Amino acid sequence: MSSVDIPMKQRLWSPLVRDLVPYVPGEQPKINNLIKLNTNESPFPPSPKVREAVISALGSDGDILRLYPDPDASSLKQVIATYHGLATNQVFLGNGSDEVLAHIYTAFFKQSLPILSPDISYSFYPVYSQLYAVETVQIPLNADFRIDVNDYKIPNGGVILANPNAPTGVLLTLDQIRQLLSNNPESVVVIDEAYIDFGGQSAITLINEFDNLVVCHTVSKSRALAGLRIGVVFGQAHLIEALERVKNSFNSYPLDRLAIAGGVASFEDDTYFQSTCQALIDLREDLVSKLQGLGFDVLPSHANFIFARHPQYEAVTLAKGLRESGIIVRHFAKPRIDQFLRITIGTAEQNQALVSRLQEIL
Repeated sequence: MSSVDIPMKQRLWSPLVRDLVPYVPGEQPKINNLIKLNTNESPFPPSPKVREAVISALGSDGDILRLYPDPDASSLKQVIATYHGLATNQVFLGNGSDEVLAHIYTAFFKQSLPILSPDISYSFYPVYSQLYAVETVQIPLNADFRIDVNDYKIPNGGVILANPNAPTGVLLTLDQIRQLLSNNPESVVVIDEAYIDFGGQSAITLINEFDNLVVCHTVSKSRALAGLRIGVVFGQAHLIEALERVKNSFNSYPLDRLAIAGGVASFEDDTYFQSTCQALIDLREDLVSKLQGLGFDVLPSHANFIFARHPQYEAVTLAKGLRESGIIVRHFAKPRIDQFLRITIGTAEQNQALVSRLQEIL
């Protein structure tokens, strides 16, 4: 692009930024009393112990906030390592899973060969590929919207996929993950498990078996802490060391004091965690049954959302009709999935309001 073709407001931008197509997060509306089923937030509050821990960490006058937090978030790293039966040097922490994913692209994917990722997956992946100039080959999901790990047996500089996949919710088994790792011994394989707590087996159990495995977690979904921004990575020590090098070249203090305190409290209250995960699974299965009763096709979900389409109605029409009643769901205007709605699992009352409104529309 010549200088005369550059819009005036972009004249001081770098060429990279001018060409960048940024990630579009789910809508966070400023309107009250909406039923918000579009961003996969938990319908439950976090453990009551989280609130107590945050208030305690703040202190009576908040004076502690004038001091920097622990750059290693050592207390949180220790409780997470213990929870999963790992060493602390097998755990990495960052400001939400999006930040740690960005560090993963820098630490492992700047290679001479392209990385591999599904064509329908978390829409931040292609943004990072563009931002960090990482060549990416997108592997199509099969006709059932499933990942076939045999499609990833081609030369590559790394593999990244979400499991359960997003936005489909479809799960790979642990045996399939093991096969994927065995097929790519010279590449880092990243399994992004933002939704694994809602019915899947985590690949964390394979960490000590495979030196090329990186597993990504978040506390935003199953631990109802989207507002605290804590992302976690698991891997063998040599992989975590690479991420620490990137972090300390980018932001040495990614987690604040309140996030660290709240995160520790969440992992220490496993009874609450397990009970809310099971409650969410029960709500999901009930909603799937009701939507199928209305004629919807629903992909098999192991996440805190479902991916559904109706064979007789346009998805955009359904989304508009729901919004007119104050119910927001996510619609992706993208090839192959433009007739689907991604619907976050809400409370029993929210789910029933969704079903009742869909009955009216249909």
